Amino acid sequence: MSTQPVCVPADGSELPRARQIVFYISPHRRGPAIPVGVDVQVESLDSISEVDMDFTMTLYLRHYWKDERLSFTSTTNKSMTFDGRLVKKIWVPDVFFVHSKRSFIHDTTTENIMLRVFPDGHVLYSLRVTVTAACNMDFSRFPLDSQTCSLELESYAYTDEDLMLYWKNGDESLSTDERISLSQFLIQKFHTTSRLAFYSSTGWYNRLYINFTLRRHIFFFLLQTYFPATLMVMLSWVSFWIDRRAVPARVSLGITTVLTMSTIITGVNASMPRVSYIKAVDIYLWVSFVFVFLSVLEYAAVNYLTTVQERRDRKLRERMREQSMPCTCGMSHTGTMMADGTYSEADTNSLAGYTEAPMVPEEEPEKQEHMVVHLSVSSESTTATNKKKGLRGLSIIQNTHAIDKYSRIIFPGAYIIFNLTYWSAYC
Repeated sequence: MSTQPVCVPADGSELPRARQIVFYISPHRRGPAIPVGVDVQVESLDSISEVDMDFTMTLYLRHYWKDERLSFTSTTNKSMTFDGRLVKKIWVPDVFFVHSKRSFIHDTTTENIMLRVFPDGHVLYSLRVTVTAACNMDFSRFPLDSQTCSLELESYAYTDEDLMLYWKNGDESLSTDERISLSQFLIQKFHTTSRLAFYSSTGWYNRLYINFTLRRHIFFFLLQTYFPATLMVMLSWVSFWIDRRAVPARVSLGITTVLTMSTIITGVNASMPRVSYIKAVDIYLWVSFVFVFLSVLEYAAVNYLTTVQERRDRKLRERMREQSMPCTCGMSHTGTMMADGTYSEADTNSLAGYTEAPMVPEEEPEKQEHMVVHLSVSSESTTATNKKKGLRGLSIIQNTHAIDKYSRIIFPGAYIIFNLTYWSAYC
């Protein structure tokens, strides 16, 4: 002997048995569309996946309709409550989730299904379900973005001529738990909408929407992405204060910052879908990468121009020495004396290999000739010195010290301007 899982009213009345009436057919089979009201209570918003572009939500889905075949007499006007076993024997709306990837009805410890029948035939059908549905996300402003996702409900078999699906209490049909929170998102608002959906082969269907807007928390990305990238850019500027002759120090610092920036960019993209457009974080990271890379190129330019300038200075010194050698080698020891009676350093070096000889008195005309030659050499030396001073002021590019000095101002200034523009545009 089997028993039905019912709460029998005190007056002893009971619900009609399933074997007496065919309940699988819609209550308004040949009449107007049966109205089915819906309300939803969101229990939790479990996760948001940027990689899969979906979200997971657990909710209580409730349906309201009237089936006069389930009416019964009751003196107390109390309803009867049943579990999921009776649902398989009567007609219920065939609502499904559009664009859902996975969904299931909870069954711990039993199926989380409740059916409540009122004496006048009104029915409340409630179930607890978890659904994973697709959400089309736009990451052009990531991670400074807001996402709007929708959970869509629709009858699978019955068109709008057979079943009219609507929100039972308008916007108040959707209720949420105030304790719902996400680690990366701030839930801004929930709201409901409804519209008709058309399928070319079957017709028009009523569709209900649960819309919610999420704004991403930026603090996590500031700590994990923006601050490290900014610090790497600032670290690359340290090379501007290191001696240009310290090649290992400046090269190793530049390569380290470049590789670190590459690691940060790879880590961010690993947790994101492979979209074909540029994200906001990509702009920041790649501009930062360019600044780091330019600091390496800056030292390459400094090192190259330093080498070129040292080669030019060496050739200039050799040319000056060659020009001064014929004038000093042919003169006697007395002929290299300055006008004040002293010897120049260049002349002293050029005569280092000669032996000392006794002073020979010379005639007055010869002294004047040697003095003229000496003054001519001194004039050429002064001209060469002026040329050397002129070479030092030719250009900033030729002065390797100036490149580092100007880089200390240009690089930080340009990066500050970029940050001001970036944050004012996206915040």
